[in-house]
Amino acid sequence: MGTFDEREEGFEKRFVVEETLDFKARARSNKLLGLWAAQLIGKKDADAEAYAKALVASQVERADEEALFEALRADLSGAGVEISDHRIRRKMEETLAQARAAIAAGR
Repeated sequence: MGTFDEREEGFEKRFVVEETLDFKARARSNKLLGLWAAQLIGKKDADAEAYAKALVASQVERADEEALFEALRADLSGAGVEISDHRIRRKMEETLAQARAAIAAGR
């Protein structure tokens, strides 16, 4: 195997690792978002956990940030929670940063 092939293989392995870490971070972020939204909606304990798990599951096959935002917006509005789009998007960014930091720290 030549140097070029070894470099290519190295890039491919790094890509797989990065994609795996990104998937884990997004799943963790979505759970945090689900728990946050559940609290705003008034869900507690098992209901809050179930809501968060459903939010994570909805994003597993097709991670779509806009669809996630729309789902949160619809659920919050449907529950009568008045919140700005900016605040929802900011919370999405915050939870993703928290999740990435936790994964980087080995938690």
